[in-house]
Amino acid sequence: MIGIIGAMQMEVEGYLQVMHEPVTKKVGLHTFYSGQIDGVDCVVACCGEGKVNAALCAQSMMLLFHPQLLINSGVAGGIGKDVHIGDVVFAGSVVEHDMDITPLGYPMGYVCGIDRVEMEADEKATALLMEEARHVYDGTVWQGLIASGDQFIAGGEKMARILQYFPKTMACEMEGAAIGHAAVLGQVPFVVLRAISDNGNDDAKVDFPQFAQMASKKSVQLLIGALPKLATLIKQEG
Repeated sequence: MIGIIGAMQMEVEGYLQVMHEPVTKKVGLHTFYSGQIDGVDCVVACCGEGKVNAALCAQSMMLLFHPQLLINSGVAGGIGKDVHIGDVVFAGSVVEHDMDITPLGYPMGYVCGIDRVEMEADEKATALLMEEARHVYDGTVWQGLIASGDQFIAGGEKMARILQYFPKTMACEMEGAAIGHAAVLGQVPFVVLRAISDNGNDDAKVDFPQFAQMASKKSVQLLIGALPKLATLIKQEG
């Protein structure tokens, strides 16, 4: 089974529209929809914005449905050099940019318990989706560091702070690293893909509502087309 999590309803609606005979299960504030998409067993959920919502949703999904791969699909602000609206960024790794225990001698973003700053996405599943993305996106397909935090980044000091500590960041959002964190703890491979809806700058509050819907549809189109290949990859990996 493949688990798909989006933060907003528009990021998951497309999957639900094509899911065959979905079965719903509600846990707390999260509703999980399980069924087949193009013959592939899937579970889909809208987690809500923010890291806590995302981590709780991912944990419940893993405990209830035991997915063999977790995918966080949605939109993000592109803050890497040359990353533009309409591009898509796949996580090589994710980081919690607002995790700060530096007074205790740890580096910025360090997560106790899993004892790391960056959480690495699954290489093979990411590579497969990147290849598929080149047939879907008119923009550039990137791979790099995606930074998550409980903040909507619209330029200024917050963006400067992210780039100060994580200069290789290509996109910023509010859920991917939390889902990656939960996946690492649950020993489930994960992928984070983000269609770029704004550039995390002073125009972000204008660009986001204008382009988020379009970017979300592209992500849905990509994943639906790639699900059979992902299922084959998972079967091969055992």
